[in-house]
Amino acid sequence: MPKWLRAVLGGLAVLLVVAGAGYYWFIVESNMPSDAGYTFDIGEVRRMVAAVPGDKPERVEVEKIAAFSFPATAIVAGDGWTQRDMPVFSYRLVYPRRTVVIDTALSADLGGDNLVSFDPDAYARMTEAMAGASLIVITHEHMDHIGGIVEHPDLAAILPNTRLTVEQLAHPERSAPASFSDGVLDGYEPLDYEKSIVVAPGVVLIEAPGHSPGSQMIYVQEADGTEILFIGDIAWHYRNIVTQRERARLVTQFFLKEDRTAVFGQLAALKRLSEAEPEISIVPGHDGEIVGGLVEAGVLTEGFDLAVMETEASAMQ
Repeated sequence: MPKWLRAVLGGLAVLLVVAGAGYYWFIVESNMPSDAGYTFDIGEVRRMVAAVPGDKPERVEVEKIAAFSFPATAIVAGDGWTQRDMPVFSYRLVYPRRTVVIDTALSADLGGDNLVSFDPDAYARMTEAMAGASLIVITHEHMDHIGGIVEHPDLAAILPNTRLTVEQLAHPERSAPASFSDGVLDGYEPLDYEKSIVVAPGVVLIEAPGHSPGSQMIYVQEADGTEILFIGDIAWHYRNIVTQRERARLVTQFFLKEDRTAVFGQLAALKRLSEAEPEISIVPGHDGEIVGGLVEAGVLTEGFDLAVMETEASAMQ
């Protein structure tokens, strides 16, 4: 074999090894780091809820506002290149005389060509629900969770009841392309807490930075004792928890700029919780199968009830 051919083949072999290693590292590898750690005490969260008087939510409603579509490996590293749905949800807690909105999705303009579907009627119902809500909170500051706040047609009216945290406002680049207009937040006092805080009867915010600096879980206990834990995008799909695998490093490192170790610690904590407390419904940020199953089981109610909105508005007058 000529020397030049041996050199070419050797070079190709090196390139293949490097490419294979790169593919494995950025697309497939998802081993739990040895220093991943995160804990929260569900018993303490329940005690916090028990210490706050008042009626708890009677039901939790859900609206599917839009959907993205990502390769499976972007959601769970190593799961291949088949496209998977990534629905975008908003939730509403219905009390006897108040409502709370959790996560506010995004508009069609914000989603643009990245969206594979958008429901304008659902978005309109959510927008109206926000106007009548006594409290609005989000799991984190990415555009598909904060977008409905940023683009609300009467932002000045809903801001007093919107509890964005210090961390959720500290890095506006994490919300892009959603952004608040200059001066609109002047005088706004963000929520500042450590570890966990009760923000309404039956509702606890739990710090969980990693996916974003302002990431938090939202625990909900209903009047009948039903428990739901909204985990935002700690896991996009429940499979992240089951398999203990993160998103592909290509996604977490270059697009999301996550604290990957922190997210792994939270995934481990959520798996421990799911095994110890299987009655708690854990709701990932974009898992249509899980949300659909909870609707079928009666844990969630599909659609925001406009009649309830009108009743609340009348009661407030």
